[in-house]
Amino acid sequence: QVQVVESGGGLVQPGESLRLSCAVSGIAVRLNAMDWYRQAPGKGREFVAGISSSGSTIYAVSVKGRFTISRANTENTVYLQMNNLKSEDTAVYYCNAAKRYWGPGTQVTVSS
Repeated sequence: QVQVVESGGGLVQPGESLRLSCAVSGIAVRLNAMDWYRQAPGKGREFVAGISSSGSTIYAVSVKGRFTISRANTENTVYLQMNNLKSEDTAVYYCNAAKRYWGPGTQVTVSS
């Protein structure tokens, strides 16, 4: 049974940073594509960042240069480092494992 659990969300001010974590059990993150998505109020879910099994990364244009996706194989965890946060980054952030398994999400609110 595969489980995906996000954590690390919270309320921050514009310009601050947060690091989200995605803890996975049941499959190895190093062998699967791992992605972060987000869904803002009243909007559809959108792709944020992804890391392939080979370690290559890809980012949405809106976060490129500010967000960094990484993984810790021994912890079977994927991270999303978010710097210089903006109000438009406010959303529920979801982790997706292997293009198939979703976590429940973690809320990120950027507000002064």
